[in-house]
Amino acid sequence: MDKHNLNAFIAVSETKSFSNAAEILHVTQSTISKRIALLEETMGQKLFDRIARQVSLTPAGAELLPRAERILQEYKDAIQAINDLSGNTSGTLRLAISHHLGLHRLPPLLKKYVQAHPDVVLDIEFMDSEKAYEQVLLGQSEVAVITLALEKRHNIVGKKIWDDRLRFVCAQDHPLSQLITPELIHLADYPVILPGLNTYTGRIVQNLFQEKDIRLKSPMSTNYLETISTMVEVGLGWSVLPETLVRDLHVMPIQNCHIQRELGYIHHKKRTLSNSAQAFISLIAKSSTIL
Repeated sequence: MDKHNLNAFIAVSETKSFSNAAEILHVTQSTISKRIALLEETMGQKLFDRIARQVSLTPAGAELLPRAERILQEYKDAIQAINDLSGNTSGTLRLAISHHLGLHRLPPLLKKYVQAHPDVVLDIEFMDSEKAYEQVLLGQSEVAVITLALEKRHNIVGKKIWDDRLRFVCAQDHPLSQLITPELIHLADYPVILPGLNTYTGRIVQNLFQEKDIRLKSPMSTNYLETISTMVEVGLGWSVLPETLVRDLHVMPIQNCHIQRELGYIHHKKRTLSNSAQAFISLIAKSSTIL
């Protein structure tokens, strides 16, 4: 199958629009239509329904989509593998990076990487750590730098790089800030703002209170830690945040309570890493003794 036809098919599938697919691929809409027609002729099946200006996959198209994505990924991997035989570090490195790490730990490392490897094009997507696992499993990202899952994931290689200590925080004028020796049970009397239970950080905090059989007030939640920090600072509630976000917040000295999350990188167990990915992993592994 022609890779240009498959690219057109995937672009239309994602955008649900021939014109938007043409814009993404920098070709004309008629070119997209011709490529889809050629692919449909090859497959002997109609791949899209076009009803009232709406474009949707037919059952045949839905069957083809994941296979088309795998074929193109194999093609890209083959090109990268052949290029890597020369020993050069070049090509495109597709990374998934959590929002927090992208803001607070990786900028100087990314700068150092592009300076050391100017022939590598970084294709970075910033996302929740949980989504990054799926990106790696689907082959859409070669390496992800994220908060590591609480349990091992099938076909995923994970390596911890940093321990990220979490602190109990509130506003400087919050009633909890007046307690000399606060305990977990005291926190239950006040509103809390936490990452959602769909996040690894949120689950770490929720598990702690469940183990102590302490029921929290109905928490407000958002997956963006920077937003939580701001909401805590204006007194909307207390929270648990990494030390990089404590800033002007009051840190509550909870006795005998030390919690942290693990930050690191992951990649697919069955994927041969490109030279560019290996160089990136080597750089962040060395950073664990610096940051």
